Amino acid sequence: MAALTLININWQLEANANAHHTDKYSSTELTVRRGQGFTIMMTFNRALQTGESLTFTAETGPKPSLQAKTQAVFDISTTASNSTWSAVQQSTNSSSVSVSISSPANAAIGRYKLSVQPASGGRASRSTLGTFVLLFNPWSSGDDVFMPDSTERKEYVLEEFGIVFTGNVNRISKMGWNYGQFQGDILNICLSILDRSLSYRKDPATDVSRRNDPKYMGRVLSAMVNGNDDNGVLLGNWSGNYSGGTSPSSWNGSVEILRKWKDAGFKPVKYGQCWVFASVLTTVLRCLGIPTRMISNFNSAHDADKNLSVDVYYDESGNPLNMGGGDSIWNFHVWNESWFTRSDLGPSYNGWQILDATPQERSEGIYQCGPASLIAIKEGDVDLDYDSPFVFAEVNADRITWTYDIRTKEAKPISSETKSVGQFTSTKAVGSYARVDVTNNYKYEEGSRKEREIYEKARTKLGRVHGFSATSEKRPEIDQKPEISGKFKVDGSLEIGKDVSLILVLRNLTSDAKTVKVNMTAWTIVYTGKPIHEVWKDSLSATLASEEEKQFPIKITYAEYQQNLTSDNMIRVTALCQAESGIDVVVERNITLDNPDLVMQVLSDAKVNKPVNVEVIFTNPLDQEVKDCMLLAEGSDLLKGKLKIEMPSLQPRQSSKVPFEIMPTKSGTKQLLINFSCDKFPDVKAFETINVAN
Repeated sequence: MAALTLININWQLEANANAHHTDKYSSTELTVRRGQGFTIMMTFNRALQTGESLTFTAETGPKPSLQAKTQAVFDISTTASNSTWSAVQQSTNSSSVSVSISSPANAAIGRYKLSVQPASGGRASRSTLGTFVLLFNPWSSGDDVFMPDSTERKEYVLEEFGIVFTGNVNRISKMGWNYGQFQGDILNICLSILDRSLSYRKDPATDVSRRNDPKYMGRVLSAMVNGNDDNGVLLGNWSGNYSGGTSPSSWNGSVEILRKWKDAGFKPVKYGQCWVFASVLTTVLRCLGIPTRMISNFNSAHDADKNLSVDVYYDESGNPLNMGGGDSIWNFHVWNESWFTRSDLGPSYNGWQILDATPQERSEGIYQCGPASLIAIKEGDVDLDYDSPFVFAEVNADRITWTYDIRTKEAKPISSETKSVGQFTSTKAVGSYARVDVTNNYKYEEGSRKEREIYEKARTKLGRVHGFSATSEKRPEIDQKPEISGKFKVDGSLEIGKDVSLILVLRNLTSDAKTVKVNMTAWTIVYTGKPIHEVWKDSLSATLASEEEKQFPIKITYAEYQQNLTSDNMIRVTALCQAESGIDVVVERNITLDNPDLVMQVLSDAKVNKPVNVEVIFTNPLDQEVKDCMLLAEGSDLLKGKLKIEMPSLQPRQSSKVPFEIMPTKSGTKQLLINFSCDKFPDVKAFETINVAN
């Protein structure tokens, strides 16, 4: 009888993809999830005889081994196993055999080679069946990333678009983002990221064997999405000058960034800022099957010296000074939460885990951050892995304000605030564009006794780790109460092209008359709070009667700020108020100026493979011409790549109508994103949700 020889394999791509929730991937390679069976049909040169058996081998990585669990050898058995690889014969039809192959729920994820060896009377050769990709499985209760709620799974694993919350505490804005984790070559690029990590380069076999663990994968990917140590995906730039690359605020999605990285021979793409790093990490983690969402934290602290307080300095004119040893408070910061268990910490720390790909501080020698358990952060367990003190400070540091005399080199603490850091911590709602406030997931109510208890618990734990006791660590004593208070009120609209009108409100808190000298400055800033350019300054003196309140109007003209505004559209106004006796008071307000409206209209119903007309209208709000006008459009399954349309210059108050066409290739809910730029407005954005019918 002829030796049993494999003639053909049918991977049952469609049926397996539907069963494994992988039908959205564009790959022609079998893509399945661990802990669940997939069916293949093999055709041989003849029927299997009694006594003939099949032995399968599944292996991944450069040095597959049974011991490292990167190789599995298994025969056909009668029932599927939960804990090991197994094969169960489904049916046999003359020379064709249908087999269901199951992987354990803790198998390493990645690309596998599958081969089969027919055993008959000793002589048999092994045939390679081909390759398949194995992913994490949030649908399987045995998987570390299991997410029981189906609407949450749909949002955090399968949704290809979302929104990012930006701006400042006074004005939260949102922009669309195209994650595109199922597009063309994105899965292959995500697997390439893993094979270029420092851990893989150091020890490929061990790295591959650890790819069963979402903790390990999250940490490695938080390092690989920034290009700082390892030629990762993106290079950060917060200088306000983005020449030689793409300005971070002009990106609309991750797909273009990941493809650029690959096409440049895996060299970092210029440039990213926090929401770009977080969005790309969302794409990669969702692509690999780890449920992930974006978190925006407003007044987010960057505590460089790990003492859970952030020091902010001003000179006597009210100018910000860069002196806090790297401490700063960002208008907003964006990171990720991913959903998985914490076998290293115990089940009470399961659930959302914080990962941050923005390169801020080194952790174990490289720029990576997390996973930190969200529950550990709320409970002040800052001694638990990984990077909990840094994350705790982002949402909960105290802010200490100092004045610094440049002549005498003397620093004086003037206020200590416990509530200003970590406000309006936000994420996108499941199934809608609404903002969900998750601040209470990160900390107990500000001002409550419990919140202060947790803060002191965290300081004590850190004291143990860093060798100072919480009592001896110098907390500046602020011995006086301020005699005056102040605030800036916005008077009118805040729009680019218009003057900024504010009112400084000063109040005497004592029963004696007070003379107050006020030095005011305004600087354009990057969203991290980094000052770029002074655009305005003024001073005033006033006498306030007993408990009197006075208002002083302030105007910063467009001509003063227009040249130095960054693409963040942010200005920080500061007033340093000095009463003749008593403590100095700093009044500060961050202002975000609104871009003009960009109006997008989808002019007909969207159907697969039918062109849809779209119209974009932009009106120049200025009294001057705007030049170098360009419109960019993108959207997964709506446009191939990015559409670029050059537009004519616009005269003052002139409107321009730009028509273009999209061609949907898949049905379902899609997102179309546009970005208009010109010499006066760097990045004006809009997005529209489009329901595509079959």
